[in-house]
Amino acid sequence: MCGILAVFGCVDNSQAKRSRIIELSRRLRHRGPDWSGLHCHQDCYLAHQRLAIMDPASGDQPLYNEDKTVVVTVNGEIYNHKQLREKLKSHQFRTGSDCEVLAHLYEEYGEEFVDMLDGMFSFVLLDTRDKSFIACRDAIGITPLYMGWGLDGSVWFASEMKALSDDCERFMSFPPGHIYSSKSGGLRRWFNPPWFPEQVPSTPYDPLVLREAFEKAVVKRLMTDVPFGVLLSGGLDSSIVAAVASRYMVESEAACQWGSQLHTFCIGLKVGSPDLKAAREVADYLGTRHHEFYFTVQEGIDALEEVIYHVETYDVTTIRASTPMFLMSRKIKSLGVKMVLSGEGSDEIFGGYLYFHKAPNKEEFHQETCQKIKALHLYDCLRANKSTSAWGVEARVPFLDKEFINIAMSIDPEWKMIRPDLGRIEKWVLRNAFDDDQKPYLPKVCGIPTLCTGLSILLLISSYMVEQKEQFSDGVGYSWIDGLKDHANEHVTDSMLSHASFVYPENTPATKEAYYYRTIFEKFFPKNAARSTVPGGPSVACSTAKAVEWDASWAKNPDPSGRAALGVHAAAYEEAVEAKNASVMNGLPEKIQGAAEKTATVA
Repeated sequence: MCGILAVFGCVDNSQAKRSRIIELSRRLRHRGPDWSGLHCHQDCYLAHQRLAIMDPASGDQPLYNEDKTVVVTVNGEIYNHKQLREKLKSHQFRTGSDCEVLAHLYEEYGEEFVDMLDGMFSFVLLDTRDKSFIACRDAIGITPLYMGWGLDGSVWFASEMKALSDDCERFMSFPPGHIYSSKSGGLRRWFNPPWFPEQVPSTPYDPLVLREAFEKAVVKRLMTDVPFGVLLSGGLDSSIVAAVASRYMVESEAACQWGSQLHTFCIGLKVGSPDLKAAREVADYLGTRHHEFYFTVQEGIDALEEVIYHVETYDVTTIRASTPMFLMSRKIKSLGVKMVLSGEGSDEIFGGYLYFHKAPNKEEFHQETCQKIKALHLYDCLRANKSTSAWGVEARVPFLDKEFINIAMSIDPEWKMIRPDLGRIEKWVLRNAFDDDQKPYLPKVCGIPTLCTGLSILLLISSYMVEQKEQFSDGVGYSWIDGLKDHANEHVTDSMLSHASFVYPENTPATKEAYYYRTIFEKFFPKNAARSTVPGGPSVACSTAKAVEWDASWAKNPDPSGRAALGVHAAAYEEAVEAKNASVMNGLPEKIQGAAEKTATVA
């Protein structure tokens, strides 16, 4: 990930202003430690802090068209840049950077070129011929972007809030899937997929179509000129990413430079981390070069201020998960790795969070997934990007591939509904798509197909293909969240919390932990505009406020941890398992019966 900063319409365009722009851009250097660039044109400035992933030798930014009348500063990756270059054969390219196509596409197609891009990106482009400019953010908001306004009438754009918060009177998170044009003077949404209106789709589920779309999404993200790996928690999503990446590594261009053995990374507490154990076993099965990192609760607590400064939020869920990811990214960078694949987005697309068990019907199930995807830029995308970028590491997220999302969100949500009576736990459609008996992606149990309808609940605890969802902040070790709560309780008194609505009238913290994070955030970002960039409202196990209504008991326990989904986490299946055992076992061949009985005993 790179860091971009652009300012247009400065009244003061003196040397002092140039120095100020350089100083503010330097606040983003953690995102791009490899090189710095600045282009000035009258009262316009485009600055760049580069993380060199593609063409490290000559791809420095800002980037230009042939006569340098079009200037662009970009944070992101354009995965289809080679195909786009084929459309631009009359243009002369100076670098091997995937992002250089933007300047030439603008020349050829004007502002309408954005929908041609396949990738994750935030960019600002200046046309010096008429001093017009555009700013744009990718479809889902994988890469961050903020927009601000100065008292002198200037317009600002930056990858992170810290680069513009001091100099802008007002600023906001730039909405994903939107473009800002100085010619029209406003924002418009360029990303308009079929699922955006939240109308319930009716396309039948085809596991092979889903699998092929995801494999393409992973393969295109193997585009790199630097060492890379996969963040492997051992859960379904990251395990499938690792399995597909490992399978296609040999055929990738990266294999010629870095070898065909995939590197995988996991972090957790030394004691009590479900992730560490599961990731190790998946890595052994796939034959990856696996790296385990450990942290203590105290080390995580000690890093909280730095984490909140980097992720720029006071949202409890995000901070809980960002801290171990932040610590892991530092270790990953120390190994010389600059890019990782990660599993964000799957839970939102397929309804993988545990609270989806209580979805009353497919209509509400689908609408909740749509709302979760639309808000990803405020939660998981923000966390994954800023936690890794804090140490100059780029996170790529294949589940948020545009084509894959459109295919996955077109499936009739009846298939996504969680039905323990039919052996369907969370993300069954994804598990089923990758359950290949001939060439398995992930481990099987006792030779039994792990997604056989009758056995999927029975083998719940024993198989990766049917392992229950654990949120990242829970999976690193349950004592992590408990330790955070204890720490907050020591620093926030009952009196402080009872008066929270007077101190923080906007997005008032409801718990001592939330109050504690808010105090740290306000120290770094004291303006009203800053606190307004953070979402609020009740939530249980990462739900929207609307989904809290699915279970009356949740209103009494509004905690974002997966364990807060009372009656769903782990024990929720026990009754279903017992009910299914008799009917399932009676219909199984004798040999499989014995294996299943043995597995159930071990579990």
